[in-house]
Amino acid sequence: MIRAVNTIRASVQSLGWSNGLLYLLARGLSAATRGWARLIKYHFVVQPVPEAPLPARPKSSKTRVYQVSPVDDIIRTFPRPASVISRRFADGAVCFVAVNAENLVGFIWLRLDRYDEDEVRCLYLLDPAGTIAWDFDAYVAPEFRMSRAFVQLWEAANEFLRGRGYSWTASRISAFNAMSLAAHKRFGAERLHTAAFVVAGPVQVALLSFRPYVHVSARPGNRPTITMRPVPARAEAN
Repeated sequence: MIRAVNTIRASVQSLGWSNGLLYLLARGLSAATRGWARLIKYHFVVQPVPEAPLPARPKSSKTRVYQVSPVDDIIRTFPRPASVISRRFADGAVCFVAVNAENLVGFIWLRLDRYDEDEVRCLYLLDPAGTIAWDFDAYVAPEFRMSRAFVQLWEAANEFLRGRGYSWTASRISAFNAMSLAAHKRFGAERLHTAAFVVAGPVQVALLSFRPYVHVSARPGNRPTITMRPVPARAEAN
């Protein structure tokens, strides 16, 4: 009982009452159904690509950041299924990786046109084309999360986007990930809307904070399409 109360208190403290209790509900639903039913909630955010690089800092870090290719050995150490990584590259995604003494520090992925969500059935479109990109799956290994690795990855991604004329990036963040929400906020991210997905086997119900507000599907090809626009921004679904 005490352990349960402490879990609830910790969730509420980090996420707030509504998202904290929803997180506990999501965990309980997944555990009770052994993953057959899931509850997922996203915040959609946009953040500006800085017009100029950050001021140069002393190069005291031993971490090296570079754009990785599908044949680089380092991708074998990514904590992601090989099939997922292969599909991302095949779809045209760009990945920047951070390494320290050839050990994986972290990575961040970008799409320049659209992104097919891999947790639920949902397609994100970016408008206007060539102005806004999609960033996703920013990861830093636990032992490096107190380092500058996250900032260094973003600096590399921003340099890449700035050189191609992009002014914004959009992304979805789990409403249950307080650390990621705080990190994006520090980079100037602004929240657009939210969406909650209840998945039970092949059936998916999307509850959106924008029209059409509710989308129900039971077939792989039936999914909401969400168009992301920069600030003053809107997310629109079809």
